[in-house]
Amino acid sequence: MWGCVRLSRLISLAAALAIAGAAALAGPAPGRVVSINLCTDQLAMMLAAPGQLVSVSDLAADPHSSAMADAARGYPVNHGRAEEVYLLDPDLVLAGASTDTNMIAMLRRLGVPVAQIDVARSLDDTRARIRDVAAALGREATGAQLVAEFDARLAALRADGPRHSAALYHANGYSLGDGTLSDDILRAAGFDNVARELGLRGGGTLPLERLVMATPDLLIRGTPLPGASRSEAVMTHPALGRLTAGTAAMRITSPDWLCGTPHVLGAVARLARARERLE
Repeated sequence: MWGCVRLSRLISLAAALAIAGAAALAGPAPGRVVSINLCTDQLAMMLAAPGQLVSVSDLAADPHSSAMADAARGYPVNHGRAEEVYLLDPDLVLAGASTDTNMIAMLRRLGVPVAQIDVARSLDDTRARIRDVAAALGREATGAQLVAEFDARLAALRADGPRHSAALYHANGYSLGDGTLSDDILRAAGFDNVARELGLRGGGTLPLERLVMATPDLLIRGTPLPGASRSEAVMTHPALGRLTAGTAAMRITSPDWLCGTPHVLGAVARLARARERLE
């Protein structure tokens, strides 16, 4: 009996020490945070405590790229250069997984902590990225609340009933297939992704002939950017015109589709409305 009691006390002590050790390792929340990546910019703006985020990347204020361009204009911007970031005296830098390795290495040599956040390739990844950034900021409770709100909104948007087919088509015939956030957005809204069905994994070129032969129920084309570009000429090809004459069509803007943030639900909502019109 006494042995069991002693073992129980030892287990309780070990658990207490583990909790204390984790708290010690976590340390205080960073007071000055600089984000140098478009996706971490947006998550940090959602999650940071007042005054905690001191700078975001210049892309955060670009409405062609950022779903939070208006909010980003309230922050000083940086251009992701090690010298300017260092002079902002950050306690933490939020970067992407593919941010320039030489710049990241320089910051770390200068004693600046850098948290590199991976790309979201699915809606599950989006939840994980919210939690990752929240943990880096010491804002876990805020992150948990944001994930709960995300799940509730997504559950309300998920489609039931018969599925339809959809194809994404961008400049240069670029499309997104299996293993991408865009594919998961389509599926959540009740669409089967034509590029996925044709065997495309990740991003790549979808030949116009294969797209036309697939006859998707919904063709989703990128919104043309300002200025002329030969790469966008394919999106006005006569074959696409004939295709859209017999199917539904919509234009998308990139910001809601680019990053694993709650803004992806805006894309799901617009697709859900398009699906309702098809039915």
